[in-house]
Amino acid sequence: MTTITHHLDFERPLIELEFEIERLKDEILRGNVALQKEHSKRERELEQKRKDIFSNLTPHQRVQLARHFDRPFTLDYVRYMMTDFVELHGDRLYRDDPAIVGGLAKLGELPVVVVGHQRGKTTTDRIKRNFGMPQPDGYRKALRLFRLAEKFGLPLITFIDTPGAYPGIEAEERGQAEAIAHNLLELSELSIPTISIVIGEGGSGGALALGLTDRILMLEYACYSVISPEGCASILWKQAGEDAAKLHAATAAENLKLTSKDLQKFGIVDSVIPEPLGGAHANHKETAENVREALVRTVQELSGLTVQELLDARYRKYRSMGPVLDH
Repeated sequence: MTTITHHLDFERPLIELEFEIERLKDEILRGNVALQKEHSKRERELEQKRKDIFSNLTPHQRVQLARHFDRPFTLDYVRYMMTDFVELHGDRLYRDDPAIVGGLAKLGELPVVVVGHQRGKTTTDRIKRNFGMPQPDGYRKALRLFRLAEKFGLPLITFIDTPGAYPGIEAEERGQAEAIAHNLLELSELSIPTISIVIGEGGSGGALALGLTDRILMLEYACYSVISPEGCASILWKQAGEDAAKLHAATAAENLKLTSKDLQKFGIVDSVIPEPLGGAHANHKETAENVREALVRTVQELSGLTVQELLDARYRKYRSMGPVLDH
């Protein structure tokens, strides 16, 4: 199990039970063996309550899980799943953007190129990485790595986890929209297998710039949307004033259809990767193993296609998205 440093509101009943179980455990260790039956009962109660809570999450609660500070980030997955990772820096134009990381690694015995958003774990690291919101330099670094994968014929794996591209003036001055658009164009034309995995929050074009791939995988409690629920609420319910985002975020999350289940139903996501009971933040290692298995399976599937078959399938995939569905 992974140490959890932050807890969400709907997790509080679990925390209270965990404290009670720890208290009983301490009493038993001090010699009060009569409490063993109560300890076992509380553990069963905790397991059942955890199942009840996580099988009935609302879309807004899933968004909160996707943003959980303790969820594994890109470099965690690289550490758990891959070997021989060599991180590459810089866009060769302006600077190195820490909000996007990437480089060469091995998935088993297979060399791959990895690119992903990286949020920080500590306050200092979050500020350094701009809370996972890349600037144009980050997307151009990603583009350089896309081209490196193409040059050496290596599969490309991207990890998506960002609130969105950084909306600051300096990012616009340096061509934020152009950098994202260039990545989309380049991804659409690569002659190598490409796979993206939404591991947390996939927000707007900032996520899509790493996500136009042959296969889109998504963790069970991740979310993927054109806009955040809060941003959507502030636009649609602007008459409610400054509190609109807070008051209507849950309604927006419900209607945005941003959960893995909805996105798979609509054909946006190809496969949903299960998370451990309690979410990815509860057990990084088990989550990474689930992701690794899905990745290996998908790479093997795509590696059996010719370049023309890859390009044709990729074209059909994105041309078929967005049909109007009858409800």
